[in-house]
Amino acid sequence: MARPRWLARLPHVLVVYVAVLFGALTSVQLQDHYDVHDPSIVLLSLFTGFAIVIAMFRPIAAWWLGLISAGFIAWTIRDHVGQGQTWPWTGIGPFASAPLILLVALRVPPRVTIAVTGVSVAYTIVAEALFKPEHSRSSIVMALLVFGFAALLGYALRATRLARRQLVAQESLTEEERARRTLLEERSRIARELHDVVAHHMSVISIQAQVAPHLVENPSQELKENLAGIRQNALEALTELRRVLGVLRSEHPDDPANPHHPQPTLAELDALVDNVRAAGLEITTEIAGIRRPLTPGAELTAYRIVQEALSNCLRHAQGSRVEVGIAYGPRELHLCVANSAPTRAAAPSPGAGHGLLGMRERAGMLGGELAAGPRPGGGYEVSAVLPMDLPGSAASGTDETERAS
Repeated sequence: MARPRWLARLPHVLVVYVAVLFGALTSVQLQDHYDVHDPSIVLLSLFTGFAIVIAMFRPIAAWWLGLISAGFIAWTIRDHVGQGQTWPWTGIGPFASAPLILLVALRVPPRVTIAVTGVSVAYTIVAEALFKPEHSRSSIVMALLVFGFAALLGYALRATRLARRQLVAQESLTEEERARRTLLEERSRIARELHDVVAHHMSVISIQAQVAPHLVENPSQELKENLAGIRQNALEALTELRRVLGVLRSEHPDDPANPHHPQPTLAELDALVDNVRAAGLEITTEIAGIRRPLTPGAELTAYRIVQEALSNCLRHAQGSRVEVGIAYGPRELHLCVANSAPTRAAAPSPGAGHGLLGMRERAGMLGGELAAGPRPGGGYEVSAVLPMDLPGSAASGTDETERAS
């Protein structure tokens, strides 16, 4: 009852209304049924209603106030009880005390509720056993039924509220755990892919260092020793890399991160688009700028971002038109995957729903940025900017080695 905000005060208003109602009914019953015209009945009626109001904030203290007020009422009407009239509770008395027990049960543990209900019933039994007027009717059964019902109702409502609160907390923890697990899985996948990229380059360095002495006539002993040292360091680094990161590899042979699977690049973008187009999406691609080679990490990251964005379009934007744009800038690679509003409802997806986390993780790993959100005219858009970390001098050295070979 927190939305809208004014509903949060509705229970308080109802409790105040109940307090005024029972206070007025107590006063009327004392005067009309028990023929009590003592001025003290006004004060006792006010205490009866005031106790219900206080129970919203101090339930135990309010219950004691209500029980003491009931005791004074019983003492006041004792000499006025007629044939068949109830005592020590008036006809309205148990019902005026029931809200107190209900509010107590909503706020305190069950054992305290049992004690409060027991004391209220015990008060009735002791009062009737010691001070019951002649010709009066017992109110033990009525008090037991009314107080027991109020206690059980309060316990049930309290248990329901606590269960709902625990469920909400558990759902929040589950969502956080799912997001954390998805993020860790994506990081592990990135680590496996980086392991493949780095391992490939370290292997190339080792082979080039081994072949280089045979490409030079009469190489000096120092050159051979330096190249042998380079090869040995490359092999040691490769061994250590495999020891640390190799455990992240999947044991399943069909896993795309398997060492026998080549890592995808933007050169395979057409095949990816054709596969998604065959699944029922209308896709157009546009490439701006001069296409040129990127570092393996940048190629893989760009491909994975486009792949994940197209997968999201398949899952959540069926029947939409998708535009894939790639722009090669002087220093940055710009990616954009945008879809129009879907023409039919998407089927429930069994996935974790955290693909954007992985895309942001990949872009951030390279020092880039990724933004995603709804488009003004409907649909959704994912855009990323990745640094163009071109091979530079390392590529030049590789080219020279290749030309020499």
